[in-house]
Amino acid sequence: MSVKIRLKRMGVKKKPFYRIVVADSRSPRDGRFIEEIGYYDPMKEPSVISVDQVKALDWIKKGAQATETVRALLKKAGVFNKPEASGEEQ
Repeated sequence: MSVKIRLKRMGVKKKPFYRIVVADSRSPRDGRFIEEIGYYDPMKEPSVISVDQVKALDWIKKGAQATETVRALLKKAGVFNKPEASGEEQ
């Protein structure tokens, strides 16, 4: 089973709101998912990104592949800046 970290679209027409979810790669975009780890609201100024960093890193360590968009959002949220992400101990 291939697991992906991707966006699930919510909201109404012309006002998107996204949840960052961990899902089986075969499931539809807005379909069944395993776990919700955050959200992204592009309509606010500045855009709001909220991610549970511990859960995100845990899923990445388990082998989940983040999509390009989610990878960029995780970098903006600072998930990859933590020492645990690079494998270094302080």
